[in-house]
Amino acid sequence: MDLQGLNIFVHVAELNSFTKAGEMLGFSQPTISFQIKQLETELGVQLFDRIGHTIKLTDAGRKALAYAQKICNTSKEMLQGNIADKEITGTVRMATADSLCTPLIANWYAGFKEKYPNISLNIKTAGTGDLFKLIDHNEADVVCTLDSHIYDTNYVIVSEEKIGVHFVVSKLNPLAVKKNVNINDLLLQPFLLTEKGMSYRRILDEELAKHSIEIKPVLEISSADIICRFVAANVGVSFLPDYVTENAVNLGEIVRLNVKDFDINVWKQLLHHKDKWISAPMKIVMEEMSKIILSERYVE
Repeated sequence: MDLQGLNIFVHVAELNSFTKAGEMLGFSQPTISFQIKQLETELGVQLFDRIGHTIKLTDAGRKALAYAQKICNTSKEMLQGNIADKEITGTVRMATADSLCTPLIANWYAGFKEKYPNISLNIKTAGTGDLFKLIDHNEADVVCTLDSHIYDTNYVIVSEEKIGVHFVVSKLNPLAVKKNVNINDLLLQPFLLTEKGMSYRRILDEELAKHSIEIKPVLEISSADIICRFVAANVGVSFLPDYVTENAVNLGEIVRLNVKDFDINVWKQLLHHKDKWISAPMKIVMEEMSKIILSERYVE
């Protein structure tokens, strides 16, 4: 049993494709197939079910994958020896909710890059459903979500944090002085919201639907930062995570409302697929994000 065969097995399992694994590793498909067959012979088990042009890990294959990932990872660590963390190289593909991208770039990346100059990040933004499609197809290594709490045995939760989310208005809005606000009073206001179907906007729409209510915003835009600025300028009311409005609230520009019968929970979660091979750069990125991003305040 050689390391190359285990490495090929890991890539085939993560990509769910002999062809894609071959393209990534620079081997022909026959070579990939031969290596997998040879590993199956050595282990005495079938690693993949092959049905038509699709493959799927068998139960024995899933058990073997866990060992193979550990062996390959340990091999990389051994080759790196005692090299300092800042000399670890590689690219980590991160997918995140759009509303988390600005805090990620503004608050975190400069310090991370200074500490780990040889680790590159490839960041994509998407809705929650698309985020998980990316890690399911191994097009992203790690995802950071902003949504209802997600628990699925296919994913490993690295870190998570429950965050506050509120309806917000300008200090100039008449609703700002009320201790409690009725949802019907809010419906008379012009709404500024993130795009329909996106993270906390979707959660809001689902909660409103329980009350047979639908909001038709005067503005829909993906940037929570821009919405926050418009709310402060008394253009309309919005529904935003507390970390987005933190500065404006502290400056007295924006007021968070207490709305009767509305208790909405939103979570920031950092996850990866359970079958993902954790490389040294990916491990560092997840550790740093867990320490900083999930508890970070929003900075303009």
